[in-house]
Order: sequence, then structure tokens, then C-alpha cells
Amino acid sequence: MNNESIKNSNEAPEPVGLYPHARKVGNILYLSGVGPREKGTKKIPGVELNQNGEIISYNIADQCHSVFKNIKLILEASGSSWDQLIDVTVFLTNMKDDFKIYNEIYAEYFKDNQPCRTTVEINCLPTPIAIELKCVATID
Repeated sequence: MNNESIKNSNEAPEPVGLYPHARKVGNILYLSGVGPREKGTKKIPGVELNQNGEIISYNIADQCHSVFKNIKLILEASGSSWDQLIDVTVFLTNMKDDFKIYNEIYAEYFKDNQPCRTTVEINCLPTPIAIELKCVATID
């Protein structure tokens, strides 16, 4: 694969490791895991941290809106779009408390396009976030 297949957004938050925002293979766009962080900062919408960087409180609704915004930015910068999403894997750190709110917000964003979806609970994510998405879309 060549570097032309690597896609990055200038508006989405920087990856937290050595990986691109997305990679194009044929007419498929694979997005790396995307969280709700804001670009150019360690700020996470809806998250309050203590002095040790541990989560004191968080608002899953704020994180959902932010992660969906980040996905949209990456899709558009890569030459795809929200309506071209075909598969979404969602990682939640607290299924019991957060699933209902996340599911309601998800339905708002995906009412016109309904990609396949898998939602799983995981123990933690590499930054103090409660949600991360892994997406696949088509690209022209």
C-alpha cells in the first residue's frame, strides 16, 4: 500500500499513537478508533478529571455528540461522508449506565443512514473517555 491511501483530517483530534485517521483500500474507507477528544488539546467534552488524571465525572451525551462530530470530520476530509458509513463498532466503558443515552443519541444521528452496528463494553480506553467508535465507510 502506498501513502496515498492514508487519510488524515486537519480538524479532527490527533491520533494518540502512530496510526492514521483512516486508510482507503479500493472503495472502502477504514477509520481508526475515534474518541470524543477535541483537536489540539487534551480536553474531553463532558469529562472532569482530578489532579492525577482520573475521571471524577463524565457526561456520556456530551461525549457522544463530540465523537460523532469527529467521525464526520474524518469522513469528509477523506472524501467520504456520513451517509456512506456501512459498519460501526462502538466501545463503551459503562454499558449499564450509558447505553440508553448513547442509543438515543445514536438514533438521532443515524435516522437516515443505518449502518450495521456492534456495541461492546470494555474495561477502559487509552485516554479517559467513555466511548470510542471504529467505522467503515464506502468512498468514491
